[in-house]
Amino acid sequence: MQPRAFDAAGVAHETAGVHARIVSLVPSITETLFALHLDGQIVGRTGFCVHPRDKVRAVRKVGGTKAVNLDAVRALRPTHLIVNIDENERDTVEQLRACVPHIVVTHPQTPQDNLALYALLGAIFDCDQQAQRLSEMLEDRLRAAATHAFTAQSVLYLIWREPWMTVARDTYIAAMLRLVNWRTLPDVQGGAAGAARYPTLDFDAAPWLAGVDRILLSSEPYRFTSTHRDALARDPRLAGKRIELIDGEMVSWYGVRAIEGVDYLMRRASAA
Repeated sequence: MQPRAFDAAGVAHETAGVHARIVSLVPSITETLFALHLDGQIVGRTGFCVHPRDKVRAVRKVGGTKAVNLDAVRALRPTHLIVNIDENERDTVEQLRACVPHIVVTHPQTPQDNLALYALLGAIFDCDQQAQRLSEMLEDRLRAAATHAFTAQSVLYLIWREPWMTVARDTYIAAMLRLVNWRTLPDVQGGAAGAARYPTLDFDAAPWLAGVDRILLSSEPYRFTSTHRDALARDPRLAGKRIELIDGEMVSWYGVRAIEGVDYLMRRASAA
């Protein structure tokens, strides 16, 4: 059987048989596998793989995205392990190579990259028709976003506190926000020398803060609440800024969630 698809690491993968046993270490990929109707082949997932809620309960947990229980993975005898460059540790993946025949590496960096992700999973797990359906749905949303005139906004997207952390412009999150003409500050690229993809910040040492129109408090990985929003609204350094909560899953989860995520952001931006 000839290789049909190349993953984010450049590795060619053949089509798996109906007896494939899949362990996913990526929450958004786990959700996507179910959307591709692969329920019977998913044998392992992380504790952070919580969607779809009614189906993941039946799948064994193998730890977290970073703290993976290697023995639990081995015990499941997977044929395929699906990982992500940003979310999983390289050392963990290398240790599992000895017992997992096929490791599929993913790394979507823009909403459009989900089209290739759908095609990759469709080719490997012989569900091209379902993958094409997802592609058509996402392409429809992307076209709608591209033809809508959204008001330009400069946003500070916060993902953590103590220390405060945000996102660089070459992250998937920033690319999603750009679909609705929301540009992230600070204007940094994580690939630049010495720059982090998820930089820390100090409100007292951020001259660009004056240019921020709105501050978005994500529900993950740190679960910001209305209490945090109200506290920031009282901070004199942020006077005049619009501060609001935002669903982090809709913005940061790729795969099938991107379809709903684009709709979510379009509604948010249109109501602004």
